[in-house]
Amino acid sequence: MSGEEAASGSRIEAAGERSIAARQIGSAYTGDVVLPAEALQAAERVTAAPGVSNLPPLPLCLGRQKELTWLRRTLTGQREGAITQSGTVYGLGGIGKSTLALHYAHQYRGDYTLIWWVNAASPDEIETSLTSLTQTLVPGWAATAVRRAQVAWARQWLAWHPGWLLVYDNLDNPDDLTPYTGALHQGHHLATSRRTTGWPDTAPTLTLGDLHPDDAKNLLCRLVFKDTAPTARQQADARALAAEMGHHPLAIKQAGAYLAQNRGISLDAYRRRLGTKLTKTAHGLPAERTIARIWDVTLHDLERANPLAVQVLHTAAWLAPDDIPHTLLTPPGTDPDDIAEAIGTLAAYSMVSDTGTNVTVHRLVQAILRAPRPADDTQPPRHLQGRDRAEQAVLRSLPLSSGQDTTADDQWDTLIPHLVTLAATTPPGRHNAPLTDAYTTAANRLHQQGHTARTIPLLKATLTQREQLIGDTHRDTLTSRGNLAYAYLEAGNLARAVPLFEATLPQYERILGETHPQTLASRIHLAGAYQKAGDLERAISLYETTLTQYERILGDTHPHTLASRIHLAYAYRESGNLRRAISLYEATLTQCEQILGDTHPHTLASHSHLAGAYQEAGDLERAIPLYEATLRQRERILGETHPETLNGRHNLACAYREAGDLTRAIKLLQTTLNQHEQILGDAHPQTLASRNNLAGAYQEAGDLTSAINLLETTLAQREQMLGDTHPDTLASRNNLAYVYLDAGDLERAIPLYEATLSQSEQTLGDTHPQTL
Repeated sequence: MSGEEAASGSRIEAAGERSIAARQIGSAYTGDVVLPAEALQAAERVTAAPGVSNLPPLPLCLGRQKELTWLRRTLTGQREGAITQSGTVYGLGGIGKSTLALHYAHQYRGDYTLIWWVNAASPDEIETSLTSLTQTLVPGWAATAVRRAQVAWARQWLAWHPGWLLVYDNLDNPDDLTPYTGALHQGHHLATSRRTTGWPDTAPTLTLGDLHPDDAKNLLCRLVFKDTAPTARQQADARALAAEMGHHPLAIKQAGAYLAQNRGISLDAYRRRLGTKLTKTAHGLPAERTIARIWDVTLHDLERANPLAVQVLHTAAWLAPDDIPHTLLTPPGTDPDDIAEAIGTLAAYSMVSDTGTNVTVHRLVQAILRAPRPADDTQPPRHLQGRDRAEQAVLRSLPLSSGQDTTADDQWDTLIPHLVTLAATTPPGRHNAPLTDAYTTAANRLHQQGHTARTIPLLKATLTQREQLIGDTHRDTLTSRGNLAYAYLEAGNLARAVPLFEATLPQYERILGETHPQTLASRIHLAGAYQKAGDLERAISLYETTLTQYERILGDTHPHTLASRIHLAYAYRESGNLRRAISLYEATLTQCEQILGDTHPHTLASHSHLAGAYQEAGDLERAIPLYEATLRQRERILGETHPETLNGRHNLACAYREAGDLTRAIKLLQTTLNQHEQILGDAHPQTLASRNNLAGAYQEAGDLTSAINLLETTLAQREQMLGDTHPDTLASRNNLAYVYLDAGDLERAIPLYEATLSQSEQTLGDTHPQTL
């Protein structure tokens, strides 16, 4: 990868050369964000005040003592993360995972220097929680710092200071933890998740099931009778009601909250009333049916006592479950105090959790409230009314534009999880043009932040809407399909990306013509997908056809023609045909210099590509001076920390390494990796490439421990970002196996080699260069 030069794109465009589908856009950046020296030093010097935390209030929790003991022993004995999880994919909600983690954090808060509760449903929400940590510890500096810098500062602080606890709540993907558990070792990591698979073999896990019958009965009595001792009859009724609810913690909590609010209703009367709801909620898994029956009772009474509370709950059901601001739930013309009172009522009934400014709704609550209810005869149905209000609430809260100022960007970052949730839960046939525009802007921002793979729900919803409203072959629909294909490509999902690209190209050819610029761009995109999939024969054929058409239509020296020539040269180079690649690079470089000038991005890219081809041909005497000259130009024109400057520095370091100059190579690679982490983020593809090559230099220098640590981190991050079978992931796995072999660790090397070979054969084919 050392010779590969990725062109940069700053935003997703709907169409044209710089659209998200364009193969030219290999990387995305948020800008030149660097932590200044004083900020980095502050991370070392700043100490947290005693007891600093952002823990939610402590809920009532009875039982689970054995589980609390296990957590304490695991965290303090092994100094590594523990994962609380239940044993099934469905029915996981409400089992008490978050409550257990919260009790652990409160019980042992005196033993930690800092405890931070992290909403971990997505990488973006983890980053948002880290920005709040920075804002707590250094509010003055954070007030003017961009989001990426705030995340970097929090990571630096956690790296410097020992004795903290991070609680990752509702983790959806185990791989999202890797950048943190892999790099931060000074404290404890504790996660809760509904996932039952995907955890590392070395991660201790705790399966959390329903409550013991005695604990369930005692919890229900505490919730209903508070500090009053229940009679023997009441205890018997509580035991029967708890059994009726399957000893499910969330069900018991919500039933107890209802009975505490309605003291005139006995436990037995509530149980009999609950039984009448069974036939109306016959679908779903046992936990879902139980919760639905309880809500039928609660919502029926709430509808009469506080209809606004029910309206708020149905609105919140369609938003991201965590950190829903009160303001988002307050429609125009509604008194905020009325909304606060409605939320307070919901919290009293344990339908939501409330901090006074933000609301959290249990995911199981949301899943059931989004589904149509058989008894709902309103027009439109209540769940769709909630959807309407949620969409309008988000649209009202969006700033006018993204990327204009820090405040607007922060607003977008806050609302993007809600937009992603709306996109992922779009009911069939749903249309909202302004919301679709917001999906596009949100996808742009995620792309700029290097999270292109996270845009898939937004792009899928956009494509579906355009197919329904303007037809399958409208130009905007084709653009949307190409954008989604590119997002799948970035996520390493070639099985979905390639067919989408293949479907889009003939549609462009039929509607716009063989030689329309968008048709030519689509052909380049498909060629790039074939290239990434290792099908170089088809990629080169498409590149050659497209180049011929560009030359005929736009001329020999048009920038699109020059870019197309660079793509073809790179495919030649990747196929091992260095003679043709070098010849084409040299001709293209001459034309770029004559037509575009010495400092045009295409010219600088041609310099770097040609140097890479020389390097692969073993001609380091020509490669290194060309790398050095290109780097000097980029430093002068783009600045020391521009991503393309960093890429050039990385390529030069790799050339030094290949020339055997390990001292200069390691020093330059260390500098480049540090800058990549600060500017592009810890898991950006170029950061991963930089870390991979530094590991290789360490290996050649005999520092196998450092090499293994870096390669293990890189492999975990590529698995997270790209998937298990992405070509870069396979290369990373192969590199790690090689270092294990070098270290004499055959027990780890051989199985990793075998797994990598099998995956390469399945994913890339028997004859792909990487498989061979």
